[in-house]
Parts: sequence; structure tokens; C-alpha cells
Amino acid sequence: EVQLVESGGGLVQAGGSLRLSCAASGFTFGDYAIGWFRQAPGKARRGVACIHSGTRRTNYADSVRGRFAISSDNAKNTVSLQMNSLRPDENAVYFCAAVRASEDCTVSRTLYQAYWGQGTQVTVSS
Repeated sequence: EVQLVESGGGLVQAGGSLRLSCAASGFTFGDYAIGWFRQAPGKARRGVACIHSGTRRTNYADSVRGRFAISSDNAKNTVSLQMNSLRPDENAVYFCAAVRASEDCTVSRTLYQAYWGQGTQVTVSS
């Protein structure tokens, strides 16, 4: 059974940092891309960053490039998202998702259909 479990969310002041983790199980980790997405109240779920666990290739949404960093620990089947310089408009539930992929990853929501975590809340106070 595929499982994705997020952790690390919480409350942080604007300009601060948080590190999210996504622990994966139930599939061959290196054959998959793992993406991070976020959904604010009343808004669509949008891609933030992704990494292919085998090739370590990454991709970022323009809004977070330079502030967020995604990494993969294949020994622990875990993908982390380091978020720096957080802004109040980044209040959202953050989700990780997995999709089988050959080499690359994408932050396009539509490609991640089957495997999602339950989400973790990130609150950025102004």
C-alpha cells in the first residue's frame, strides 16, 4: 500500500523558515517523482516544487524559486522541502504527492493523480 505522510508544518512569522518532510512507503522510491503542492482556503491546489528521487532533478514554481529547496534522502525514502523567507500569502495546507516518472518531474497538478498525503498546515503570521 502506497503511503505518503507529511510533517513539519506549523506557525511561523513572516520572513521565517520551516522544513517539511514527506515520508514515502509502498513503492520503489527511486522510480518516482515527488511533488509538493499547497492549497489555500478557497483556492486551487498548486504545485510548489518537485524532485525525481532517482535522478535528483528538481523543478520549482516561479513564486518560490530561490527561497525554497527540495531534497531527497533515498536511504530514508523521504523528501524534504526547506522553505525560507515565508510570506503571509503562503498560508496553506501543504501536500506531497507521487507519480511514477522516468527522469524528470513536474509541478503540474494534473500529473499527480493517485498518490497523495493528508497534508500539513503552514501558517505564516504577518
